Amino acid sequence: MADDADLLSDEHDEEGFGPWAWSQFKTWVPAILIVLGIRTSIAEPFRIPSGSMIPTLAIGDHLLVTKFSYAIKAPIPGTDITLAERGIPERGDIVVFKYPMDPSVDYIKRVVGLPGDVIHVVDNQLFINDVAQEQTYVGPENFRNNRCQSNKAKHFKEQLGDVNHDIYRAPAFASSLANFGPYQVPEGQVFAMGDNRDNSSDSRAWNGVPIENIKGKAHFIWLSYDACEAGIPVLGEFRFERFGQSLYE
Repeated sequence: MADDADLLSDEHDEEGFGPWAWSQFKTWVPAILIVLGIRTSIAEPFRIPSGSMIPTLAIGDHLLVTKFSYAIKAPIPGTDITLAERGIPERGDIVVFKYPMDPSVDYIKRVVGLPGDVIHVVDNQLFINDVAQEQTYVGPENFRNNRCQSNKAKHFKEQLGDVNHDIYRAPAFASSLANFGPYQVPEGQVFAMGDNRDNSSDSRAWNGVPIENIKGKAHFIWLSYDACEAGIPVLGEFRFERFGQSLYE
């Protein structure tokens, strides 16, 4: 008498490749479509490749971004169909958006200006509608850029409306973006800036971000590793202290 393994083998041979392939298709394709639908309309992971949002976000942080924060998207992979609007970002939100100069590229910045706001930056001091956003000096810091080069910075706490967050400013010089405006944010757009103020290409360089370009709101870090440190090949060294960290105080 054949054993169970032989019986399974015989059954597979009798069925042939076609029925087996159809069985695999029915098993995996719906699951893949569900995952892609979730990424399209509910949530998507993003990796931070640059230092423009240091100290809030470190290079190598992986974030969870909710896609439904500002709009309900159709769960159809490969599309960007909006079913319903849910409002615009709030001041202080960290958002992922399609770069206005090249929509195939995703950027992440902090929303500082809303439609109609007048934005003015003087020696890295942010003014919104002629009101200075309070900055409190914390102390000197060091950070590494995406080439693992060490840089010095001045660490400040900035009060951005109701949101208190960290920013870095260059210690001894002001970048070309340290002075900007005044600029009024057009309707249907927001003004976004990086928290690493002298090391960020943002709305000071290319003006407002159309709200329709915004893909979602970043909430917390689910994975983080330092590629500049020895550790797991390719990845680097895990930063376990950042796992699960919220992006908002």
